[in-house]
Amino acid sequence: MEFSFLHLFAQASWLVKLVMVSLVILSLASWTQIFTKTMSLASESRSNKVFESNFWNGGDLFALYQRLNNHHRRGECTLERTFEAAFKEFMKQKQYPLKDSSQVLGSLERAMRASSQRDLDSMESGLSFIATVGSISPYIGLLGTVWGIMNAFSGLAMAGQATLSQVAPGIAEALVTTAIGLFAAIPAVIAYNRFNRQIEKVANQCDAFSDELSNILLRQS
Repeated sequence: MEFSFLHLFAQASWLVKLVMVSLVILSLASWTQIFTKTMSLASESRSNKVFESNFWNGGDLFALYQRLNNHHRRGECTLERTFEAAFKEFMKQKQYPLKDSSQVLGSLERAMRASSQRDLDSMESGLSFIATVGSISPYIGLLGTVWGIMNAFSGLAMAGQATLSQVAPGIAEALVTTAIGLFAAIPAVIAYNRFNRQIEKVANQCDAFSDELSNILLRQS
């Protein structure tokens, strides 16, 4: 008796086939999103490190801002865009030298928070899909398993005599859907938790940088 995946798929009922195909599609889509998000967050981490190194080398902040703006592009990373938003707001506030320092600080914090939140929202895009795959795939697989076992026992009842050769194909067909469901769910759950930790790290890094930048700009005002 052959128990290859293709053989089991060919012998499966229409509902079990639908479950298998759905799980394979979900798995492929999840892996595509995982690969894309991995590359994106790795690039974000590298760019943040490079910018942070340039920022803390003791150079003039206005010169750094001018150099970034001369490229006529949006910043490459969260810290860079946060700095640009804060310094742009700082230059606006310098036009009103009699303004209270608490008002200046509030304006800077709002500008930095808005910029960093847009980036964090962008980083979190796609995570809900990965989480959904991780949570529903086992249940979709379980649906195929239950249906397959029901078909197997229904066939046994009609045959009137139970033998291993009669039971094995139906049970194998049923269990393979659970295996596919777990294969789709486990990487998705691991990736989702990993991405959440990485995004949280970026958020904490951005908060610390924003606090330091606010203090520096207030002293310069």
